[in-house]
Amino acid sequence: MKLFRTASGAIIEHGNLTHLLDGADWDALANRRGLKAALTADIAVATATPLPLDPGVLAPIGRAEVWAAGVTYFRSRDARMEESKDSGGGDFYARVYDAPRPELFFKATASRVAGPGQPVRIRRDSKWNVPEPELALWISSAGTIEGYTIGNDMSSRDIEGENPLYLPQAKVYDACCGLGPAILVTDGPLAKSTAIKIEIARGSSIAFHGETSLERLKRRPEELVEWLFRDQTFPDGCFLLTGTGIVPDGDFTLEPGDEVRIEIEGIGRLVNPVTRASPRE
Repeated sequence: MKLFRTASGAIIEHGNLTHLLDGADWDALANRRGLKAALTADIAVATATPLPLDPGVLAPIGRAEVWAAGVTYFRSRDARMEESKDSGGGDFYARVYDAPRPELFFKATASRVAGPGQPVRIRRDSKWNVPEPELALWISSAGTIEGYTIGNDMSSRDIEGENPLYLPQAKVYDACCGLGPAILVTDGPLAKSTAIKIEIARGSSIAFHGETSLERLKRRPEELVEWLFRDQTFPDGCFLLTGTGIVPDGDFTLEPGDEVRIEIEGIGRLVNPVTRASPRE
């Protein structure tokens, strides 16, 4: 079962049908403990139409915040150490990989999120930028994992590498996060064999591609959620990006005009063009 936020309203995709929940408040709809059972009940009174889906698919976020975990894959640990070796910060990443407490940081408000087909940005003051394809958890205000979507944690590697204290500037800016296309609502966790794939198109060629799986994720999603919800409340629920296991080599950087395509088995595909222009321009 998938929950989409569209220009026409919230839509549930179940089987070969889509069900429009006309007039439903997105946050009230998505932020429910036992979401799959609740949506199953909603289907009974919703308007059903055959696929395909409404084309106006938006990012599946209303008032919720987006947070992220770092250094949860060994590949990410190595990449962070590489980019920060000249600043002397590499040891921090090696230590957090093995520490009981994970790296968690604020990533985006809804206004900074790009949905399917919308542009994600690279900073104008950065020369080394990469996408980070990640499984995103949808967590209710009660702290329960209710679904999954695709996240793109856009990152300025040269800024973070210069000094780890610059991480908020490397991670948080306008259109710094891709999210979508839908929330996959399940009865339980995803299989560890679940594949995460990315390709970056540049003109008519593929400039980069990579693949990993959830079995390489060092920390359990439930563990990350428990740490995130310590001494914090999320009245509208929240998304938590679980870290990346795919990092391009050091000689790669995104360019305006690239297209980032991320696919997670069972969830779908998130495609975003890349721009450097500010939304204010």
